[in-house]
Amino acid sequence: MGAEEGMSRPVSILKICRLASLLIAACVSNAWADRITVFAAASLKPALDPIAERFEGATDHTVDIAYAGTSVLARQVQQGAPADVFVSANPAWMDLLEDQGLIHPDSRTDLVGNALVLISPSDEATEGERDLSEELFEGQRLAVALVEAVPAGIYARAALEALGIWDTVRENLVQTANVRIALALAARGEVPLAIVYRSDARSAPQDVAIVARIDPDLHPEILYPAAAIAGANAVVAEEFLAYLHSDGAQSEFLSAGFETLD
Repeated sequence: MGAEEGMSRPVSILKICRLASLLIAACVSNAWADRITVFAAASLKPALDPIAERFEGATDHTVDIAYAGTSVLARQVQQGAPADVFVSANPAWMDLLEDQGLIHPDSRTDLVGNALVLISPSDEATEGERDLSEELFEGQRLAVALVEAVPAGIYARAALEALGIWDTVRENLVQTANVRIALALAARGEVPLAIVYRSDARSAPQDVAIVARIDPDLHPEILYPAAAIAGANAVVAEEFLAYLHSDGAQSEFLSAGFETLD
């Protein structure tokens, strides 16, 4: 009996050692490779998809990106949706989350800028760009993101109001959940006009043409703030945010039609 007990102890200790080794290995693996979820404004997709892919290749981390209108994403964060990073299409929604203690304020940074353009289906566009005026709209349907909630729509409304043509144009608005849907409607010829970001128009050069560029002085400055969500995987979130400011990532944003910030 004593001999059997003496033989059993080394086996138990060996099992414990092996289990400990597996746990340590798992922890080490977790430290080097992890998964994060990014909530990002829909307009960022053309640039952010390739940037995230390169980040994954450089770090072995996995990045899951959920694209939608900024207002939708911000409300999901408020409701406790699992996310690690939020990239907004305007400062106001980020301000709201910061005021509610839902982001790490020290992680917040302005990422890139953008501009607004008026587009039409490429096969309907007149040659060259024109000044933005009431005559351009001529009672035609105009696709825009939601003017009360989505940043692209809010900026578009501000510009139309500054030009003094909002009351005329609003009667023919086709409001969409996000700016990429407004782009798609114009690209498919379902509306003759849409106001989108310059980066959106750049992403569909064969399908849409720029009819007019909208003076940035007509609306608040377009900025994309980014931050880590409170309670998130802070280490990897900060690593991803830093990568977004790298030369390679900023070059990708610039090529996609965004504006880099000094």
